[in-house]
Amino acid sequence: MNQALYERLCDVARRGGITRYGEVAPLVGLDMANPDHRDQMSALLEEISRHEHLRGCPLLSAVVIHIEDNIPGNGFFTLAAELGLFRGRDRFMFFVEELRRVHDHWHSAATQAAQPDVPPDRR
Repeated sequence: MNQALYERLCDVARRGGITRYGEVAPLVGLDMANPDHRDQMSALLEEISRHEHLRGCPLLSAVVIHIEDNIPGNGFFTLAAELGLFRGRDRFMFFVEELRRVHDHWHSAATQAAQPDVPPDRR
C-alpha cells in the first residue's frame, strides 16, 4: 500500500474534507491526464479501501472525487458492489453516506488520539 497516499487520505478524512484525483496523483508520481496513470491511481485507491474494509472501516477512498461530477470514479462503486456495500441503485446517495461514515470514523479516531490519558470508559 502506498503510505504517502494513505496518510494524505487519512488527513483529508480527519479534517472532514474531500480531495480530487489530480490533487493526490502527484504524491505517487502520476498524471491524471494519462489513461494508464488513471488506472494505476484506481488500483492504489482500491488497495487502500480494501485494507480499510478488512479492518472493519468505511472505504477511505470516498474522499477522492472527480472535479467534473463531484463523486468518486467507477472503481469506487465497482469495489463497493464487490464488497456487498453498494447494491447499484443511487450512486450519489451511496457516496454521500459512505463519505459521512468515513468522516465520522476518522473524526472519532482523531478525537480518541487527542485524549491518550483518558481511560476508554471515560471518553
